[in-house]
Amino acid sequence: MKQTAKLRSEYKFIFPIQTRWADNDMYGHVNNVTYYSYFDTAANALLIQQAGFSTSDSPQIGLVVSSACDFLKELSYPEIIEVGVAISRMGNSSLTYDLAIFKQNEEPAAAQGHFVHVFVDRQTRKSTTISQPMRDALSPYLVQE
Repeated sequence: MKQTAKLRSEYKFIFPIQTRWADNDMYGHVNNVTYYSYFDTAANALLIQQAGFSTSDSPQIGLVVSSACDFLKELSYPEIIEVGVAISRMGNSSLTYDLAIFKQNEEPAAAQGHFVHVFVDRQTRKSTTISQPMRDALSPYLVQE
């Protein structure tokens, strides 16, 4: 079944990423595993830029427990891509991100998928409630599918 491409206009947070020479595989396009790196980079950029998350000393951290990607159009080096990030679900201790990768200046997604962070205590790695300040900062990015 062919996926319908999501549109750039569906995302409030857009994060640009320069593809790297090493992203291309022997077939001349960005290797599929690299798309997950783009998702991870953009989701964490949302947390850092909009929720004040600190990768080095926040008391809670998000661990990835699930991810998926549908590939719709090839990407390759050199190009600047843009990753759209929305939050499709905010649970007690988890965030589900709705993500899409766009070629620069193109409206339909080249790839799209999801990513789930479960927040845990940095030291004990036990699940913890997402803080209210983080919830407040991220609520503008929460969308209903």
